[in-house]
Amino acid sequence: MTLTILYFAWLRERIGLPRETVQTEAATVADLVDELRAREERYAFTFADLKAVRVALDQELTDFDAPLAGVREVAFFPPMTGG
Repeated sequence: MTLTILYFAWLRERIGLPRETVQTEAATVADLVDELRAREERYAFTFADLKAVRVALDQELTDFDAPLAGVREVAFFPPMTGG
């Protein structure tokens, strides 16, 4: 499947891209993260501690065990704070 991946805040800075389109066979967000980590060191570094990363699928917050079937967009960002 083809996914658009968006990176926000420090994730964007570490990856060096605001967005990219990837081809994947990943079944879950966690599987996608594993694929990304295996691509290059910058991805491994960025996704080293998933407790510091949140994810949204098609603009809805979810967990890393969420399935990717039917998803078009995955967004990764740091935890949000109120203000």
